[in-house]
Amino acid sequence: MENRKGRGFNGLTLLLALILIFVIFTVTNQVGEKQSQISTDEFEKIVAEKSYSEIVIVQNRDIPTGKVLVQLGEGEQKHLVVSDVNAIQEYLTTKNVKYTMNDVPQEPWFLTTLLPILLVGGGALFIFMMMNRQGQGANAKAMSFGKSRAKMTTDKDKTITFENVAGLDEEKEELEEIVEFLKTPKKFMEVGARIPKGVLLVGSPGTGKTLLARAVAGEAGVPFFTISGSDFVEMFVGVGASRVRDLFEQAKENSPCIIFIDEIDAVARRRGTGMGGGHDEREQTLNQLLVEMDGFGVNEGIIVMAATNRVDILDPAILRPGRFDRKVVVGRPDVKGREAILKVHSKGKPLGDDIDLKVIAQTTAGFTGADLENLLNEAAIYAAKSERTYLMQEDVNRAFIKVGIGAEKKSRIISEKERKITAYHEMGHAILFQVLPDVGPVHSVSIIPTGQAGGYTMPLPEKDEMFNTRGKMIQDITVALGGRVAEEEVFDDITTGASQDIKQATAIAKAMVTEFGMSEAVGLINYGENGDEVFIGKDLMHSSRGYGENVASTIDKEIKRIIDECYTEAKKIIRENSKILHSGAELLLEKEKITGEEFAALFH
Repeated sequence: MENRKGRGFNGLTLLLALILIFVIFTVTNQVGEKQSQISTDEFEKIVAEKSYSEIVIVQNRDIPTGKVLVQLGEGEQKHLVVSDVNAIQEYLTTKNVKYTMNDVPQEPWFLTTLLPILLVGGGALFIFMMMNRQGQGANAKAMSFGKSRAKMTTDKDKTITFENVAGLDEEKEELEEIVEFLKTPKKFMEVGARIPKGVLLVGSPGTGKTLLARAVAGEAGVPFFTISGSDFVEMFVGVGASRVRDLFEQAKENSPCIIFIDEIDAVARRRGTGMGGGHDEREQTLNQLLVEMDGFGVNEGIIVMAATNRVDILDPAILRPGRFDRKVVVGRPDVKGREAILKVHSKGKPLGDDIDLKVIAQTTAGFTGADLENLLNEAAIYAAKSERTYLMQEDVNRAFIKVGIGAEKKSRIISEKERKITAYHEMGHAILFQVLPDVGPVHSVSIIPTGQAGGYTMPLPEKDEMFNTRGKMIQDITVALGGRVAEEEVFDDITTGASQDIKQATAIAKAMVTEFGMSEAVGLINYGENGDEVFIGKDLMHSSRGYGENVASTIDKEIKRIIDECYTEAKKIIRENSKILHSGAELLLEKEKITGEEFAALFH
């Protein structure tokens, strides 16, 4: 398409250039004619003064009009247009002026007749061709509007295999069956086995769902069609369904192959929950997808893989056996997986002797593969800014703070009073992290502003935890309230700096009461939010709360009781460690940032 446009542009330029040259040539001649023309009085003056060298009378055939050419000195020529050649001849004869008679020269037939016809006809033909081409392009666009926008990856492009995927050993084992079927489908068919038609990859953003799908295609060596769920849905009715049909037709022509739909929740949300009823474009697209995956059509050798982090809002029909038979949960990596991921992403990045990937893996609990890649990339940027060709642990530490909390703003001007309040606030958190058994120990404490916060206290998780306990959640609330308690104990006043801590403590306490059944007064009943609230128009006229006022009052009382008990416990621990509170705050004001070892030394 681009080449056609380029050729059309060059042809138009050439035509315009020819027309421009012709116009300039004509106008120049006309201007030249006007500049050399003289009046009768000027001609008579030239004759009287005899300032001419030659006079030529040019007569038109069969008509009396003509032109007198007067040759002046230094090659200059003037002309006089006359209506009666005989009269000018008589005048020159009476003045004894010699002159020469010539006929008007005939202009070439090509310039006077053929060239204008060719230019006008060529221009009209070119305009017609351009309009015809544009019409064909518009028709082609209209016909291709319903075509699939999936990109096909061939064998040449597949450089990702299971070796490039780290920290997902169990997930790779589940997908190896898919790879084996795509390589040797007869082995499964001979024993009557039916390979899963669809594989749904479920997990948090950044856990490697798309990478896994590409690795499956790379291992199997088959074509890989990739498309986003949002690419199906358009404002025109029927376009999404047409694109689904076209996608599966392309897949049939290239089977065995893999179709990967990223963010499938954009097109496969539960039907009947939107404002548009059951006839909107998205639902028609979903219906067509359901038919193609397990309808009357036969899609042998086509495996559909999809990724989402909102499996709870998908339509039940797409999750049944025969469509997405298998659900692979891609979770956050454990410490062993994080170390393996760090090894993959550290390739090509020279590491200094002080960097231990195992220690980094231990300090990055909860990080996804994308987070770890971003961590090392930020560390590499810091190393480059420091004019070094290798990474140091200091670079990783700075990157860890930037990724997890926000970039430190050392240039921000803050008053001494605010620095002191921040120091005691963060030391209140740090003491509780250190004393309580399930939440610490402390990794670093800082009063350097980062992002929206005036400082931070970073813990160092000693191990990964699959689930929370009631005691751990109580300790988390207690730690969150430590900053407010420290402010009250030292300054006998409070600030707005604990707003985020209070919000975090309230959310934990609410979850304990309404979702996890950790309150005796409420009991083992889930009063959490209704999952269908994500659908606009699900139940606009009714409250989403599934319980009455008495239960709501009990929930509020239980949340307040938990918060109050944790607040009392936090106040007790900080009062018992008041000396460490003051000495730690003084150390923070002096250094602005202390390590976990420096803080732990205060307890000895």
